[in-house]
Amino acid sequence: MEEVIVIGAGPCGLAAAIELERAGMHPLVLEKNVVAHSIYLYPTYMQFFSTPELLEIGGYPFTTPNEKPSRLEALTYYRTVARHSRVRLQPYEKATAVNRQQDGTFLVVSTDRFGESRSYPTKSVVVATGYFDHPNLLGIPGEELPHVTHFYREAHPYTGMKVCIIGGNNSAIDAALDLLKADAEPTIVYRGGSYSANIKPWVLPVFESMVNKGRIRMLFSSRVEAITPRTVAVRTPQGMEQLDSDFVLALTGFRASRKFLADMGIHIMGDGEIPQFDPETMETNIPGLYLAGVVAAGQNANEIFIETGRHHGKLIVQSLLARR
Repeated sequence: MEEVIVIGAGPCGLAAAIELERAGMHPLVLEKNVVAHSIYLYPTYMQFFSTPELLEIGGYPFTTPNEKPSRLEALTYYRTVARHSRVRLQPYEKATAVNRQQDGTFLVVSTDRFGESRSYPTKSVVVATGYFDHPNLLGIPGEELPHVTHFYREAHPYTGMKVCIIGGNNSAIDAALDLLKADAEPTIVYRGGSYSANIKPWVLPVFESMVNKGRIRMLFSSRVEAITPRTVAVRTPQGMEQLDSDFVLALTGFRASRKFLADMGIHIMGDGEIPQFDPETMETNIPGLYLAGVVAAGQNANEIFIETGRHHGKLIVQSLLARR
């Protein structure tokens, strides 16, 4: 029987696994993709808001000549940490169920990349799944069309194209500025009445300048109501408008899936869909079942970042040691 199984090998899950390993619990880490998969899905040339020190886990230094590290540097850092920490990591193995047994232990059921099912008895479980696989859907006609995506990687595929961007936070702003470099024609449709307060302060003046020069079209207090292969129907304060559009980037954010947690018996509370847990220990209402990272946040995934979630492992270790 395993002492602890960690589900998820993002930065927070990996940080928790390192703390557990150092406490002598030798956790098994199941990751349905590859280590730091959510960061892999970030835009190719993205830079973090945070300094490298705030992204460090396990006491391993994150060295970079840049004030703010890039996506590529973060991927290199986290996979290097995973290798040097020697935690037992099984990538491309998806945990599909966590079943509590009568004696208070758990049975974790998983499926590997060949479709084979496995079962692991364990005394405790740490759920550190992220949120990047679950975009906030708009629920409008045409959202499922092949030229619509919730993920932005880089500008090159949109060269010379008319691109409608839905959303007004940093991901939308960064994408629009990036698209200009590839001679695309970006239009942003944003339901807010003015620029979001979350936009990076060093980016906003540049973006506003592009809007004022007419290189980026910004539609405030507007929402997309339907998408067709060639157009986007937008309700603006002036009425309905049909935008010519070759591609649509629905950059409306992401949210953690609650079904996986609810199926374990974790209570999901209120409209915010916040899972029940003790912030002092990260233990849920199920004894021996813990949360780490953004999975502990509600609908607003921005409530927990790597900077804060990386410390959850220490709280979990203290709780498990006290239980011993």
